[in-house]
Amino acid sequence: MPNILIVDDELHIRLLLEQTLEEIEEKGVRLITAGNGEDALEIIKKESPQLVFLDVMMPKMNGFDLCRVVKNDLKMENVYIVMLPSLSVGTPK
Repeated sequence: MPNILIVDDELHIRLLLEQTLEEIEEKGVRLITAGNGEDALEIIKKESPQLVFLDVMMPKMNGFDLCRVVKNDLKMENVYIVMLPSLSVGTPK
């Protein structure tokens, strides 16, 4: 079963991505979530997801460091990572 990992320290962002992707669960894709980089790294090691949606700014381990570990240290070339830089910039005027 293919896995997609959603990593974000903001619960509402994780839920939004889960809701957006829920239709592919019916096709046999498993959605997994993590709230920080350290937890995500453990999940990646155990589950080898095919795709990771990864927040940049997170506690414990940021997205850039996690991506570096996965790609350079673990040499997991078959894990595709989509970086999600999400900064709140306020309300446009």
